[in-house]
Amino acid sequence: MPTYDYICDANGEKYEVFHPMSETINSWGVLCEKLNRPLGDTSKDEPVRKLISSAAVISSASRADPEPACATGGCCPGGSCGLYD
Repeated sequence: MPTYDYICDANGEKYEVFHPMSETINSWGVLCEKLNRPLGDTSKDEPVRKLISSAAVISSASRADPEPACATGGCCPGGSCGLYD
């Protein structure tokens, strides 16, 4: 599930939230409900903005089970090395 950062301009608070891409969070009340936190002094109707952040990149080198290197030492057009059979 993706992680998103939201900020409320009314109070300057910023939070990180996990939710499906299909879900929309557009107010302080919805954000607080998702985080299971109290509204505080901010109205539940105050708008929040999703902040743009960079995506994480996962390479096979960082995986616990990295893909093996090609036996020929290079790219094998058409799978001629048999690695992907």
